[in-house]
Amino acid sequence: MADYRTIDAGARAGSAAQIDQGLRTHMNKVYGTMSVGLLLTALVAWAVGTNDALLSLFRDPQTLRPNILGYIAMFAPLGMIFAFGAAINRLSAAGAQLFFYVYAALFGLSISYIFAAYTGISITQTFLVTAIAFAGLSIFGYTTQKNLSGMGTFLMMGLIGLIVASIVNIFLGSGVLSFAISAIGVLIFAGLTAYDTQKIKNDYLAHAHAMDSEWLAKSAIMGALSLYLDFVNMFMFLLSFLGNRD
Repeated sequence: MADYRTIDAGARAGSAAQIDQGLRTHMNKVYGTMSVGLLLTALVAWAVGTNDALLSLFRDPQTLRPNILGYIAMFAPLGMIFAFGAAINRLSAAGAQLFFYVYAALFGLSISYIFAAYTGISITQTFLVTAIAFAGLSIFGYTTQKNLSGMGTFLMMGLIGLIVASIVNIFLGSGVLSFAISAIGVLIFAGLTAYDTQKIKNDYLAHAHAMDSEWLAKSAIMGALSLYLDFVNMFMFLLSFLGNRD
C-alpha cells in the first residue's frame, strides 16, 4: 500500500520548488523591466540635457527655470501615475509595459536639465551611490523575516507631504526647505525600496497557486514601476547633496 503521507509531502515539496522558481522568474522580470526603464530615462535625459537647442524648449538656458512646456513635462509624469493606477485593470500586459516605457521616457525629459546643471562626473558618481544603496535596501526587503507592511502607511503619508512641499517650493525657491525636502526624500525612498521589494515578493507568493499569467505579467510591470520610482527619486534627492554644479 502506498504511503500517502510520503506522496503528499513529495507533492508539497514539488509545489514549493515550483513557487520558488516562479518567484525568481517573477523578480527577474521586475528588475529587468525596471532596468530597461532606467536606461530609457537616462538616454532621453542625456539626449535632451546635452543639446542646448532641445533643452531651451523646456527651460531657460541661463537660469534653467522651466517655461510652460517645462512645467508640463515636470508634472506630466505625476499625472501619468494616477492615470496608470486607474487604467491598469483595463490594460493588457503589453499595454501596461508600453505605458511604463512611455512614462520612463517622459520622466527622462522632465529631469534632462541635470546634465546642464551638474557635472557629468557627479551625475555618474551619484548614480553609482544610488545603485549600491538601492541594491542593499532591495536585498534587505527581499530577505528579511521582519514584516515591513507597517511602514507602508507611514511612508505614504510622508510621500504625500513631500510631494506637496516640493510643489510649494517650486514657487518659493527656499534653499532651507529644499535641503529639508532632499534629506527627508532620501529617507522616504530608502524605506520604500525595502518595503516595495517585500510587497512585490509577498504579492507573488499570495497569488502563486493561481498561476494567472496575465496577472503575473501586469504585476511584474507594476512592481517594476514601484522600484523604478524609488530608484529615480532617491537618485534625484541624493544628487542635490552630492552633485557638483557646472
